[in-house]
Amino acid sequence: MNTPKKTFYEQEVERISREHGLPQHYYAYVRQSKAFMERHYGDKIELDKIASAAFMSRFHYIRVFQQVYGLTPRQYLRDLRIARAKELLKKGHSVTSVCFNVGYESLPTFSKVFKRGTGYSPKAYQDLNISNRE
Repeated sequence: MNTPKKTFYEQEVERISREHGLPQHYYAYVRQSKAFMERHYGDKIELDKIASAAFMSRFHYIRVFQQVYGLTPRQYLRDLRIARAKELLKKGHSVTSVCFNVGYESLPTFSKVFKRGTGYSPKAYQDLNISNRE
């Protein structure tokens, strides 16, 4: 009897499962939550709700997510938002509109997180990248 060849993803899930000893259904839940964050990064995302949707406690969800992706959900969401902010700033959007479009509710918080992640303030990053395009 021919068994179908496993996809790369299926092989990786099995490898990670063996290494970390996590049930395979956790990977599906965590992968779905990551996809949710990618679609809704600009919205207010509550970790408790994502964890409960993955049928895990908040703290267990954070541990599982970090084992699978190497980052906590909060770090992943931050990096996702900063990456999107960089794209918008390069297109010439105002810093304030970018702040709110990527899910931050406070301009000072956004600026601080952006600078910590890139080494530049949002405005300096925008000026540097727009002048390099011309």
